[in-house]
Amino acid sequence: MREWLAPRVAEALPGALETYLDLHSNPELSGQEVRTAALAADVFDRLGCRVTPGVGGHGVVAVLANGPGPRVLLRAELDALPVAEKTGLPYASRATALQRGVPVAVMHACGHDAHLAAVFGAVEILARSKDRWRGTVVAVAQPAEETLSGAAAMMADGLYTRFGTPDVALAQHLAVFPAGLVAHGGTVLAASRSLRIDLQGVGGHAADTANAVNPVEAASDIVVGLRGLLAPSVTSSVGLLRAGTAANVVPETATLEVSLRALDPGASEAAESAVRALVAATAAGHGARMRAEVETVARAVPTVNDPAYTAVVRRAHQAALGAGAVLPWGTSMAAEDFPVLSAGATVPLVYWMLGSVGARQWREAPGDDFPAKLAHIPPNHSPHFAPEAIPVLRAGITAMTAAALACCK
Repeated sequence: MREWLAPRVAEALPGALETYLDLHSNPELSGQEVRTAALAADVFDRLGCRVTPGVGGHGVVAVLANGPGPRVLLRAELDALPVAEKTGLPYASRATALQRGVPVAVMHACGHDAHLAAVFGAVEILARSKDRWRGTVVAVAQPAEETLSGAAAMMADGLYTRFGTPDVALAQHLAVFPAGLVAHGGTVLAASRSLRIDLQGVGGHAADTANAVNPVEAASDIVVGLRGLLAPSVTSSVGLLRAGTAANVVPETATLEVSLRALDPGASEAAESAVRALVAATAAGHGARMRAEVETVARAVPTVNDPAYTAVVRRAHQAALGAGAVLPWGTSMAAEDFPVLSAGATVPLVYWMLGSVGARQWREAPGDDFPAKLAHIPPNHSPHFAPEAIPVLRAGITAMTAAALACCK
């Protein structure tokens, strides 16, 4: 496998790299992926796929048929994050967009640009090598993964009824370990809930706080109250706290967004209930004129791999990348909406991690082991997240192509 596949990956790499640089420089937020979706549709069309845009919003579905046989779904994402890039790369994003009416910088800080470019490369190889596989490959460029809503939107728009239910769905995701390696596990990602808390107080003058009800103070109490509130198996973080316009004006409103993550969906449910109770108690403690609303804006179940198909894909990766390039993976507290594509656990999933760190960066990072080095390398969602493009894409194309070929037998 390695001897056959490596030259074909080398042929696909320049085009994938050019596309990756374009995607990285021109990111778009969840639900706003107009340009990215058009680019994906154009690439898939040039590769000979039957392309359908506008599935579940800006989603793109590309079907590459090769006679009777298995139906294998390859999934990548379109969207980026509201993060101001600080990598200093020559192709760094300078894009901005409106998020809920507020201007924000936009960056591919999670690797979706690499995931998409790798799928392009894999589909190019598959399209040119139809003697090596049979069946149908369905490439899905999904919108709105970062808001955990895009997969559900595509399913609601008939992803499987219109394009066929796959025998297996495949996906990969960048993670902070050496580029050129992949990692496999069972339960690879956690359950997640995102809550938006809106506090309504009574605005007024900073010199007359007795007649105001300050929602910033209530918000602060909630942030502090989260410490020690939840079970040790649950992590929480407040990623947004927005209120006020000036020091001498008590604002009327404050908004928080809280992320909850747990390995067990039941623990995630209990954590949400605990936060809701905390918010209600905090609002009551600030008087009858303080009102609070809690909305669950996103949720995800754990990402659990199918054991049988994972074994097939792991063997394919060992053959294509080398046995030493395939690592074990525990469970990350990150979360995904990829499990939605399991259609209630009826479609097997295989989701692996793809190393993103260049050899030199990894070598020069302080520490003698993985945990020590990880503490010194910018992670996903950091403004300094800078995957090493060429080895990442080479491994990503190889891994996705090998997995698809192994499943299309």
